[in-house]
Amino acid sequence: MARPRTVFVCSGCGADTPRWQGQCPSCGAWNTLSALAEARPKRSSARRPAAAGQTAPLPLASVAAEPEDRAGTGMTEFDRVLGGGLVAGSVTLIGGDPGIGKSTLLLQSAAALAAEMPVLYATGEESVRQVAARATRLVARGAGLQLLAETSVEGILAAAGAANARVLVIDSIQTMACAEVEAAPGAVTQLRECTARLVRHAKETGAAVLLIGHVTKEGVIAGPRVLEHMVDTVLYFESDSGSRYRVIRAVKNRFGAANEIGVFAMDERGLREVRNPSAIFLSRSGEPVPGSVVTVAREGTRQMLIEIQALVDATQAANPRRVAVGYEPNRVAMLLAVLHRHASLALHGHDVFVNVVGGVRLAETAADLAVVAALASSARGMVLPRHLVVFGELGLTGEIRPVPYGEERLREAAKHGFRRALVPQANAPRQPIAELQVRPVARLDEALAALA
Repeated sequence: MARPRTVFVCSGCGADTPRWQGQCPSCGAWNTLSALAEARPKRSSARRPAAAGQTAPLPLASVAAEPEDRAGTGMTEFDRVLGGGLVAGSVTLIGGDPGIGKSTLLLQSAAALAAEMPVLYATGEESVRQVAARATRLVARGAGLQLLAETSVEGILAAAGAANARVLVIDSIQTMACAEVEAAPGAVTQLRECTARLVRHAKETGAAVLLIGHVTKEGVIAGPRVLEHMVDTVLYFESDSGSRYRVIRAVKNRFGAANEIGVFAMDERGLREVRNPSAIFLSRSGEPVPGSVVTVAREGTRQMLIEIQALVDATQAANPRRVAVGYEPNRVAMLLAVLHRHASLALHGHDVFVNVVGGVRLAETAADLAVVAALASSARGMVLPRHLVVFGELGLTGEIRPVPYGEERLREAAKHGFRRALVPQANAPRQPIAELQVRPVARLDEALAALA
């Protein structure tokens, strides 16, 4: 038997190179190459490409566009993130920190799905007895749910075929191994080959496959990013340390809206749905205080009212601190510069802290005006009204730019009892909204004057 050769594989893109380099020549990432013995899988007749002429292209008009066959998971919030339910033949990858609730969510969903169809839950990290004990604690019992403790992909696919499983859960993909690949479980080539086998099984049989993926310290799914391109849906768990609330966000979805979120609360019975997330994120203090303002964020297809807090404090250090939790730190620095230039509010001698309450991470720019309002409120010691909601994008020249779905945001605020709104001039509603006084503004100085 030939001695296995050593190659260096990139953990970011999966490309290999015969010698170590500081930068991956394929994707350009730094310090991602690691040594791996015999990283290439064996060649087999099953992997050879089909002979020419065996398949023929089809005209687009002749292919019937049928609606996707979806199955409910028993959780409305999980169905929302998936785009309306679990699609037959789809492959979903779920990532998150250890202990955040990935296995709990899929075990509860598998038990609910097992009441209507055969479901196979394959675990490579626990024994069947451990999974059964957790199912008892979660009160998750399904007549059609079968458990399998196995790390061989070939064995799992054989068991899924014998059971005619319509849903296959893999916990986790990093523990799976393919016999044709001479590498340890979790290696780049093992991850890529195991995922390819499972994707092929889903497309050929129409079974829905759910994969659990470990995450790195940077918060991304361990292994090459090609895994996220191979699957249909990629979901991430998000949560603050010590919080019992969990947010699932869709970063990729071929069958629904990307950036959709579902909110859950973790208790002794597992994950429980939160139907009205705004009620959680609006748990404000009893008395109005400076530095607190409410904005309306749009996550996927839903509007949520979220509190933004800011603290501005004088510092004696040479380099003031700029800390942002749940918001882009570089954007906070940009907003501080705009605040100084166009509102004459200089905070270069102050520490600045911005926090999005509830563990939510805001990626859209519609919260710019709310962040600036909270900063000005804290710096000036000015208390903003509790029934005020603020949203809008802030430009570098001090203009307040419109944001999408402005009227829907205003109606969501009015539904929760807010009576005043500070919005971009282009987002002023065409028809008055009952019991909501809307103040449109065009410039930053005009917005801060309206808050005074």
